[in-house]
Amino acid sequence: MLIDVLTIFPKMFEPVLKESILKRAQNKGLIKIRLHDLRNYSQDKHKKVDDASYGAGGMVFTPQPLFSAVESILGYTVYPREKKDPNKRIVMFSPQGKRLTQPLARKYLKYERLILIAPRYEGIDDRVRKHLVEDEVSIGDYVLSGGELPAMVFIDSITRLIPGVVSSPASIEKESFENGRLDYPHYTRPQDFRGLKVPSILVSGDHKKIETWRDEKSLEITKRKRPDLLK
Repeated sequence: MLIDVLTIFPKMFEPVLKESILKRAQNKGLIKIRLHDLRNYSQDKHKKVDDASYGAGGMVFTPQPLFSAVESILGYTVYPREKKDPNKRIVMFSPQGKRLTQPLARKYLKYERLILIAPRYEGIDDRVRKHLVEDEVSIGDYVLSGGELPAMVFIDSITRLIPGVVSSPASIEKESFENGRLDYPHYTRPQDFRGLKVPSILVSGDHKKIETWRDEKSLEITKRKRPDLLK
């Protein structure tokens, strides 16, 4: 998968992309992530990418740099639309977007390339939303300073689902939200820590009973903490 990120703060991404799972995924060639400074696509002599909102208000990303950046990356005109490419998706992060969930993250695995737009200030000119962006995604019902952090969350949530990225696929299949429930409790050594003991069933060696216990605990935790998931 190829992911292109459009932002005015590309340096924000570097510490995240150069660590842990994201770093290993790139080193393995399972994903390629390219950062683009939106200012480099501005035709303004001062490299401005924003202007005051009509009708009063804050600063808004202008359409020209975003259209130019996407068209430069793709190599063809997106509006008026030159062609439709089913293997790519242009995603913008916005409070108006669809809430990012595990099932939604999985849907993006079918695309070979993603172009992610990280807005700032009051947002973007609505012509970008209507004629360039194909999906809007939100990571929660709150407002951040920009789309950079949501883009990082989005990249991480998708990357770990790519086959070969996580060393144990089974760990993904049974984690929270994969089956409409929250994860079951986990324990490790020591078996007795300050009188707090690991449930005996987990050290019994009876794998069938362990699976039953995990299933019951997963359901119990979901009912208590996130009953909405069971609807």
